[in-house]
Amino acid sequence: MKIPAWLSLIGVAAVALAPALAGGQTVSPELQKLDISVGRWVFHGQTLKTASGKPGSWTWNEDCAWSPNRLYLQCAFSNVWSGKAVESLVVDTYNTRDHGYWHYELYASGEPGNHPFVSRMEIKGNTWIEYGRQAVPGKTVGERIVYRWDPPSRVHVAIETSPNGVDWEAVDEGEGVKQN
Repeated sequence: MKIPAWLSLIGVAAVALAPALAGGQTVSPELQKLDISVGRWVFHGQTLKTASGKPGSWTWNEDCAWSPNRLYLQCAFSNVWSGKAVESLVVDTYNTRDHGYWHYELYASGEPGNHPFVSRMEIKGNTWIEYGRQAVPGKTVGERIVYRWDPPSRVHVAIETSPNGVDWEAVDEGEGVKQN
């Protein structure tokens, strides 16, 4: 049986378009760097005894997935910081205009809702750094969060402070383990 050429073209087009129609769009090379965080993660860590804080423990439950258009990594967090619950939604993305990675965090509980956390991110290899408050020597202590990914299922995290933006000291440390 001979198949008409136009019918063959329709079949080829359907195979080529199937991933896009099924929501299986590919992720740009820049966004692929965020893909390591997709899935369910459980973090356990300690707040270290420092001059600025009391020791304690914390747990983060994180669920991350791509948005339907594959431009935003969306993560829901249910955290407990020394007995205090903090619920938040995180969106990480790459901005093609400024060629930067960005982290946005919105709070439903535990933190003021009118002050989302917006941070420029730096990604070098398996290390992500989210920069918080900048250090102003003698006035403001700087903050950052450093993730060191150990693919495919572990990540070390440290929340660090600095009086000058150069010398960093961990005030929280922990580890995340991928659940699925």
